[in-house]
Amino acid sequence: MVGVSVAKPAHGHKPNFMMNSRYAVIMAGGRGERFWPQSRLSRPKHLLPIVGSRPMLAQTVGRLEGLVRPENILVITNEEQRAAVQEVCPEVPPGNIIAEPVGRDTAAAVGLAVLLVEQRDPAAVFAMLPADHVIHDTAAFQATLRAAFREADVPGSLITVGIEPRYAATGYGYVQRGEALPGDGPPVYEVLSFKEKPALATAQAYLESGAYFWNAGMFVWRVDSIRAAFSDLAPDLWHGLQPIREGLRGGQSVDALLQSSYPALPKISVDYAIMEKASMVRVVQSTFDWDDVGEWPALERHHPADAAGNVTRGSVCIEGGERNIALSEGGHTLALVGVDDLIVVHTRDATLVCSKERAQEIKALVKRLGEEAALRHLL
Repeated sequence: MVGVSVAKPAHGHKPNFMMNSRYAVIMAGGRGERFWPQSRLSRPKHLLPIVGSRPMLAQTVGRLEGLVRPENILVITNEEQRAAVQEVCPEVPPGNIIAEPVGRDTAAAVGLAVLLVEQRDPAAVFAMLPADHVIHDTAAFQATLRAAFREADVPGSLITVGIEPRYAATGYGYVQRGEALPGDGPPVYEVLSFKEKPALATAQAYLESGAYFWNAGMFVWRVDSIRAAFSDLAPDLWHGLQPIREGLRGGQSVDALLQSSYPALPKISVDYAIMEKASMVRVVQSTFDWDDVGEWPALERHHPADAAGNVTRGSVCIEGGERNIALSEGGHTLALVGVDDLIVVHTRDATLVCSKERAQEIKALVKRLGEEAALRHLL
């Protein structure tokens, strides 16, 4: 890895992360297309109780209680979802809910987060967190983040969180770990490389080597460290953010600034723009359970099944069928007879019937809905 070069701290350095105030910025602008028809543009996956009794974003905010003050939690979403985000997260101040006018991928969202946190506290350290991951062990999650906050206080360090792989997953990116760093708490390693979603044989090799983590898309860094990384490694994006930065300093409305400058920003992920190029990246090994729940079959990992392996929610009756996932809203009864391995989801205005093995194609279906004028209201 090449890029930002910062002198390494002395061996055994234990930074005092309490010196810097802690923030958390939650990325909540996704569409959750593979959970259609429940997930819609105005209320996608992270605003639904896909797993658990509360919306997933509300669970994400709740896991930060006692670790980050509510006034230091920001949510980056979009205009269609702003009101719903406020509804499900009343503890987050309305001014901390920021709406992107258009999606420009994660690098732009991180760059915007740098500006927003910098405006509040230039010496802060902050976490970037996805809104829609399933994590049940809050204590272990907070222990991992505390370790990440501590490591991020080393000047120049960019910290990511690694998930111990449980199987040869082809749907996740991977982080290759290097030398272990000294210290107490969850293990911390130097990062040798980031790997894209691999083919099955490659994923199996990663798993067997014991040298790779799943990339959870969680990051922690000091404002000055990530700001320097943007300036050195993503200068075009950083340059495009400067009108927003100067406007915030001048007290201008963040909404107006984003409308004028944000759409022109390069569309690129933070992994490509920053993390794969930076020279001082560290990975904290997680000690908590984790699931990305990217599509309907993930429910089988989190909801009890009946004797035939069927997972159901709402009013559902299955006769002679096995391993189905069936959900119904609004008191409407779904009845399945003699079918196996289906996803059947009924909402007030749409019903999905899909083979489980083709669940990823729901995203293509949603794209087709958007191309049909008569069906766009279902997005």
